[in-house]
Amino acid sequence: MLAVPNHLADAVSPYLRSHADNPVDWYPWGPEAFAEAARRDVPVLVSIGYATCHWCHVMARESFSDPGLAAFLNAHFVAVKVDREEHPEVDSAYMTAAGAFTPNLGWPLNAFATPGGRVFHAGTYWPPSPVAGHPSFRQVLDAVLDAWTTRRDEVERSAAGLAAAIAEAAAAAPAASPLGADDFARAAAELVGYEDRTFGGFGGAPKFPVAPVLTTALALGRSPLLAEDDRERIRGVAERALAAMRDGGLRDPVEGGFFRYATRRDWSEPHYERMLPDNALLLPAYAAVGDRATAAGIVAFLERVLRRPSGAFGSAQDSESVLEGRRNEGGYYRLDAAGRAQVAPPAVDGKVLTGWNGLAVGGLAEAGALLGEPAWLRLAEEAADAVLALHHPGATLLRASLDGRPSAAVATLEDWGGLADGLLRLALATGGVDRAVTARELVDACLQDGRFVVPGGGDPVLSAQGVTADADPGEGAAPSGTTLMARAAWRLHLLTGEERYRAAAAAAIGPFAAQAVARPIGLGGLLGLAAAMAEPVRQTVVVTEEPDGRLARAARGLPSSVTAVVTPAAAAAFAEAGFELFAERGLVGGAAAAYLCEDFVCRLPITDPDALPAAVA
Repeated sequence: MLAVPNHLADAVSPYLRSHADNPVDWYPWGPEAFAEAARRDVPVLVSIGYATCHWCHVMARESFSDPGLAAFLNAHFVAVKVDREEHPEVDSAYMTAAGAFTPNLGWPLNAFATPGGRVFHAGTYWPPSPVAGHPSFRQVLDAVLDAWTTRRDEVERSAAGLAAAIAEAAAAAPAASPLGADDFARAAAELVGYEDRTFGGFGGAPKFPVAPVLTTALALGRSPLLAEDDRERIRGVAERALAAMRDGGLRDPVEGGFFRYATRRDWSEPHYERMLPDNALLLPAYAAVGDRATAAGIVAFLERVLRRPSGAFGSAQDSESVLEGRRNEGGYYRLDAAGRAQVAPPAVDGKVLTGWNGLAVGGLAEAGALLGEPAWLRLAEEAADAVLALHHPGATLLRASLDGRPSAAVATLEDWGGLADGLLRLALATGGVDRAVTARELVDACLQDGRFVVPGGGDPVLSAQGVTADADPGEGAAPSGTTLMARAAWRLHLLTGEERYRAAAAAAIGPFAAQAVARPIGLGGLLGLAAAMAEPVRQTVVVTEEPDGRLARAARGLPSSVTAVVTPAAAAAFAEAGFELFAERGLVGGAAAAYLCEDFVCRLPITDPDALPAAVA
């Protein structure tokens, strides 16, 4: 142990706190670590992970808890520990650089940089002893130190060249390319061809839910952009994947919710961490196919495990637990309910992230409205209230907090867009105009000269070092910040009629549209938004005193670009606040009325629920 503790004891991140008693003299992410490296003229080790990362825990036990190795590391390096969930921009920048040194990217990510922040070597997990041709962590440290002390000029040139190449690639953004029906047909065919027809889902092991892709596949299954046969095929892909994940071992049958991924092709042997974004995104997908039981299990997990006293949601539950005095990977989840009641559950990372909570708010709101579950809507309302109280003081937005204590991490586009999109989905489900007004303020704060930027700039340390984060909005597990912000802007266009929102959304996703068609598995959310924007605009507004009445339920089942169910008073409030879709929308002769519109041009209102399906045929 160090005579003086390292610098992580007061960190907001539970992941950093878990390293606070390491003998490694860890610094949190910030300018102090790089200043200390410059003062000592030593390289920086930037080690990135997250609280529920299994191999991060393993490396912590094997290497970062070793007093001898820690003493060597402290003597010759400055060590920085980063929670990738707290600092996604930092993770993205270092992951991009690490790709020059290893094709096997993942976490823990361990990168070596100059005091100026330029990476010159990187890798992931290194064992304590050499294994099957893989060097030990100490051997890597020795090699890096030798290069730093004996070939400094070469190291500096290599690091500068890599930084320049990354910056050049980021500056050379692809041109926007509008997509047509043939493009979406090709993307759908790509996904159909990639399906595992034996076990469902995509590819082999390890197998991930890729929730954005499944949501887009369900939407394409109803899209007028595809021929009927293509719609049936792509919807079948999504439905088979959802059923296979539910039945094949990825779902926790005791407490509900889904695990991060399966280590086997048949969805068995899951990696047992349960994360907020996966479950927040899968919830409306299961609701969309009418699987109430599975959706209810996800809500139970969110409410009973991840929900914090504030009403917001924590980030994840660990895969490891302590059973019979030993750490056990997945052992808790292999117990039945009676067995679990006798042991302590795995730890929960209670860190509240703005963007991830936005996904949960939107998912609960959408699923609650689709399945007529007012309790789910209340959970969404309470989470929204908590995040706004914790993370939105005045005009600013915070990214993360723990037990009400804010992190210094800068909010990203994922946070601004994720919260805005979640609030809009909640407003449409509940008729709460205040949510929509706040969402509009968040989008407006980021909309500058027709494009989306983070107010106040990105991570200040990266900016000072001239380090460029990866501009590729990859989104295998969750929609990117680019997609979330563009989606919120698109919804605002549908509600207000303001062209600036549509234009900004199109400009944001346009440069990546062709890429989404070519590899839809990695850009599922963006592809779905591009398809929604390419379809004819259909808007549905139901004005009713019974939000769960027959007319409202019938309207929610219709294909529509946006669907809102509001009371007469809420419709008037929306119109007064500048949401033009609601102007002059009211009851008809005291009865609930549905307004079916195309590009804000509405037909005569319909009061008979049975007449609605024929009206859109």
